[in-house]
Amino acid sequence: MSQFDNGIADHLTRRQFTTAAIGGVAAAAGGFPSLAWADTKPATLSPLHAPFKKMRLSLAAYSLRKYLQQNWPTPRKRAGKAAMTMEDFVDYCGKLKLDGCEPTSYYFPNPLSNKYLVELRERAKRLHLDVSATAIGNDFCVKEGPARKRQLQLCRQWVDYAAVLGAPSIRIFAGRIPRGDSEEAAVERCAAGINESVKYAATKKVALALENHGGITATPKQMLKIIAKVKPSPYFGVNFDGGNFRTDDPYRDLAVIAPYAINAQLKVTITRKGKREAADLKKMLHILKDAGYRGWVALEYEEREEPKQEIPKVINKLRDLMASL
Repeated sequence: MSQFDNGIADHLTRRQFTTAAIGGVAAAAGGFPSLAWADTKPATLSPLHAPFKKMRLSLAAYSLRKYLQQNWPTPRKRAGKAAMTMEDFVDYCGKLKLDGCEPTSYYFPNPLSNKYLVELRERAKRLHLDVSATAIGNDFCVKEGPARKRQLQLCRQWVDYAAVLGAPSIRIFAGRIPRGDSEEAAVERCAAGINESVKYAATKKVALALENHGGITATPKQMLKIIAKVKPSPYFGVNFDGGNFRTDDPYRDLAVIAPYAINAQLKVTITRKGKREAADLKKMLHILKDAGYRGWVALEYEEREEPKQEIPKVINKLRDLMASL
């Protein structure tokens, strides 16, 4: 049964989303003024927001980028016996006894066949793993022309791949403002690209999750400007990245986007006012819980320490924290 067929999630409006988000902010900050920019048009909440009784734990392949062979868009081979394939990554997730694995597009073979995707999906199943999501490095701010067509085709292609993998969602980026262009124009093109892509993704029952990833998604205000321009669809939402808001209060800002989340990633550090500090993983999980989120939570490890040594420690900590929610 797909996560879209279980009928768990309730349907809410974006106005209700905003109320919940601001309520979470107020609770975390001890009172917070109303955010006029956060009021958006009605929409439904994706079934991905709460497909499970409790949040489930996954690992992003990017966490092991030190070892993984990068084959897209250009090959970058890792030397030595320690080099990993996507199959090795899935096996590693199995050894950690995770609920799922999140393979990233960069590390798949290029060219990529459906046969390979089916074999990887079945490999994960044998290890009692679901494919929690996948991800692409798209840019929807690109101006009209061949480059933009390639970006839209990339997204459609990975929607097809995700459907074969059994991945319920794809993490997508907004992109970068072209030189000499305005943020307003870039936001319009980004929203148009998402609208076109979501329309196709819906035919495959794959959702697109917009990540807070700097640029025109560096703040919750920017995120909601884009969201407001996307046509209501159960196949669109936010990828809640716990380490990507580099503001004066990342936790406050994460609480604003949490009600829109259909996928979540946590990092072990945050950046506050330009300074890195240890992330309060318990606080982030409670932000998600308070927003009603009961979906996938993937660790995305990005620190300098040896990932194979540190990842199991963080996974064990997250597992304990999630069990106590």
